[in-house]
Amino acid sequence: MKTVVDSWAWVELFKGSASGKKAKEQMERSDEVFTPSLVLAELARKYSGEGEEPATVRRWLQTVIEATQVVQIDVGLAEESARASMQLVEKARKEGLEKPGLGDAIVLATAKVSRVRVLTGDPHFGGLSETLWVGD
Repeated sequence: MKTVVDSWAWVELFKGSASGKKAKEQMERSDEVFTPSLVLAELARKYSGEGEEPATVRRWLQTVIEATQVVQIDVGLAEESARASMQLVEKARKEGLEKPGLGDAIVLATAKVSRVRVLTGDPHFGGLSETLWVGD
C-alpha cells in the first residue's frame, strides 16, 4: 500500500498520541509514503506559533523529509487541488464542518494524482474513498 501523510497525522505522531502511533505503524507498513511539500510549511507554522524551539521544529521537519518522499506542487497537482478544494468545501458545508484549508486540498489532490490513500484523522477527509483513517 502507498500513502500520503496529512498534517493532522504528523501532528499526532509528534505528540505521541494513540492516533499518532497508528499513523506511524501504517507508515511503516506502507510500500511508499508521500508528504506534500506544503505540509512542511503547515507544520513549521503550527509549531513556531506554539513557541516550539526552532531546533525542535527543524528536527521534526527533517524527520518528515527522511521518512517520506516530499511531493512538490506542479501544474497538474495545482489543477487537481482546485477540484479537490471544491469537493472538500462542499463536503464540509453538508457536514457542518469549518471550511477546509488549501493544505487539505493539496493533500487530497496528491492522493488522487498518485493513486494513494490519505493517512489522517482530520474530519474533512472522513468517509472519502481516498482516506485511510487513523483517528480516534
